[in-house]
Amino acid sequence: MVKQERAARSRNSLVQAAAEQFDRDGYAGASLSRICKAAGISSGGLTFHFSSKEDLARAVEEVGHGVVRATVERLCAGSAPPLQRLVGLTLELMRQVEEQPAVRALVRLERERPGAPQWAALWYPAAQELVQQAADEGQLRPSARPEAVASLAVHLVTGAEILARRQRDAGAAAQPPESSAALLERIWKLVLAGLVPPDSPDPLPSPHTHTTKPSPPNANTPRTTPAPIRRPVPVRGPYNRG
Repeated sequence: MVKQERAARSRNSLVQAAAEQFDRDGYAGASLSRICKAAGISSGGLTFHFSSKEDLARAVEEVGHGVVRATVERLCAGSAPPLQRLVGLTLELMRQVEEQPAVRALVRLERERPGAPQWAALWYPAAQELVQQAADEGQLRPSARPEAVASLAVHLVTGAEILARRQRDAGAAAQPPESSAALLERIWKLVLAGLVPPDSPDPLPSPHTHTTKPSPPNANTPRTTPAPIRRPVPVRGPYNRG
């Protein structure tokens, strides 16, 4: 049991160090020797757990997937109106990008590794369902087509993530006075003015809607599956599988 716990800690350290390396230097630029040094693990210890850099990258992606899936499950299971949950989901995703190296690495690896899974595919179906529920409940103007609003959510999150990465790459001098999630919230305020009917309640999440943070992820985080959405969505989009 002690040996198993030690092995689990070693694997977790390697995955965390690799997430930071992949996030900072990309897949091609990440060095296994630097990952070992950052984790405090020998090269032999690394090969005990992972046969290649690709194998290690998949482990980092799996941790990132677990964080995103848990976020989707938690936000979609709430009792707030669907449009509020949609906005809250996108804001929480941006907070995960800001706070979790594994999520940032997941997004970067998606762009640099052919065939890597798309992180938006993990949450786009839930966004579709929430938008459709919002339309069914009269939270959207009749002219706001659900499939367009769901795609808009993807574009907003993707744009915020790209801007945040460029600012991080530029260094501390380029850091804005507000977080990427706060900027995304301000953008949503502008966008929602054209989506919701006049005199509708404010669809933005209250400050208490998204203050609870999930437990820090680790390499042993089990694969989770989002809670079933209440009914299937007839809308198809670029991140639907099948």
